[in-house]
Amino acid sequence: MAAQQPTYQAYTVVKREGQDDFWLNIGAAFMHQDGEGFNIVLQALPMNGKIVLRPPKAQAEEPHETAGKTNVRSLKGREK
Repeated sequence: MAAQQPTYQAYTVVKREGQDDFWLNIGAAFMHQDGEGFNIVLQALPMNGKIVLRPPKAQAEEPHETAGKTNVRSLKGREK
């Protein structure tokens, strides 16, 4: 049996005061073969109890961040 691709990615949205919301990927949802439901696999549980399911996007489009900003900082010039 071939590895099934997820139908949806599971996220929790972390609200940050004075900053854009941060979308944290916490798992995936896989459609049943009969199309009548999903298996949801989580690596973490959301603190607020809310899970957002979104169709998967290409690797280049992630990480999800509102307003198109990322949460990654360059480490250039920080070498010891």
